[in-house]
Amino acid sequence: MKPFTLQEIAAACGGTYVGSDEMKSAVITSVERDSRMIKDGSLFLAIKGGRVDGHDFINKCYESGAVCAICEKAPENAEKPYILVPSTLDAVKKIGKAYREKFDIPIVGVSGSVGKTSTKEMLYAVLSQKFKTHKTQGNLNNELGVPLTLLSMPEDAEAAVIEMGISGFGEMTRLTEMVQPTFCVLTIIGCCHLENLGDRDGVLKAKTEMFKSARDNAEYILNGDDDKLVTVTEVNGKKPVFFGISEKNPYHAENIENNGEGGVSCDLCFDGKRLHVVIPAIGTYMVSNALAAAAVGNLLGMTDDEIIRGVEAFKTVGSRANVINTARLKIIDDCYNANPTSVQASIDTLVNLTGRKVAILGDMKELGSEELALHYSTGKYAKDKGVDLVLSVGPLAKELAKGADGLWYAGIEAICAELPQLLKSGDTVLVKASHSMQFEKITEFLKEF
Repeated sequence: MKPFTLQEIAAACGGTYVGSDEMKSAVITSVERDSRMIKDGSLFLAIKGGRVDGHDFINKCYESGAVCAICEKAPENAEKPYILVPSTLDAVKKIGKAYREKFDIPIVGVSGSVGKTSTKEMLYAVLSQKFKTHKTQGNLNNELGVPLTLLSMPEDAEAAVIEMGISGFGEMTRLTEMVQPTFCVLTIIGCCHLENLGDRDGVLKAKTEMFKSARDNAEYILNGDDDKLVTVTEVNGKKPVFFGISEKNPYHAENIENNGEGGVSCDLCFDGKRLHVVIPAIGTYMVSNALAAAAVGNLLGMTDDEIIRGVEAFKTVGSRANVINTARLKIIDDCYNANPTSVQASIDTLVNLTGRKVAILGDMKELGSEELALHYSTGKYAKDKGVDLVLSVGPLAKELAKGADGLWYAGIEAICAELPQLLKSGDTVLVKASHSMQFEKITEFLKEF
């Protein structure tokens, strides 16, 4: 970390410092919310959760080397400093903002209804060819994860890519106040979190809150193929930079070839140039992610060769369009999350692969009053695209099965009991649902099939 003293931290969060005057100048080495991760010099965040109260572990953290704790109530018999605050969660946001302001580097904020993580990884792969780049780890993209991501930025970071996820109005504003991006990248405005956001216009409004606290002279990198984003014609006195497959976009693609597991090849076209790349991932949608990264890289003065090497160094993470080959099946493990837009993109990928096409799809959460109609239309999309067999799981997904003329199951155990009779050697099987559906259990079952 860059030097960050207890005095600075207390001032940043407006907390009451309790401890010796000499310790006010002590610097921290990391910020941890998990007592098991404490090391010498750590700052411990005492957070009260649903099952565990971090305040119960403060003294243990002191023993493990923590130099200070942020807490809402004073620890008993504290022998080391602590900073008392009304809310530890609010405090960490203020501390994350203060730490971010120690850096004068390119920071890319990434959001959208679909493709946040894959675009973040693509940006990281490209920017890493020139800069020592920091990125969001795992799913740390919310109002606790974002400040933790900022606070883990190493002293010598030269660029950062921060994923920003929201589910309601106002959240993006709070995230952007911390991140203060110099580049704002938005992927797609889709049907997600409609329970809170109402419709796609609401999604657009919530996502574009990112622009409010962007740094002066920030660049706005938007998907010009998206009918909502293309309506954004000016932001803070600047014209957005549009990317997308359509040639109307300044950053667009030509000669796209989907080679299944061999990746997607295409020409990235911008500034009169044509960069031929082979993206090591399935799905034509990855081309848009590569274009977004090329736009940021180009604006940062990266060479064509650096951009090409970066795109071709991309790696998928977790259960996101991860291809698993077994002795009998090809599994597209994409069960991290789902909404109608992302499911349709995954279906497009499925039908481009070899073998009989099978889609195992589950409930998509937080879709609001139109949730049943959206499940039905998603099933119909699969049928119209030529998916050979659609199997759905969950109460909402019953409508999906109707739209697809597929089979419906109440739960994971029920479908797994019948999968051996339904699947054939050589099938390509897509597994996708909202994360709460725990479809990773189906993926694990299929691995042993």
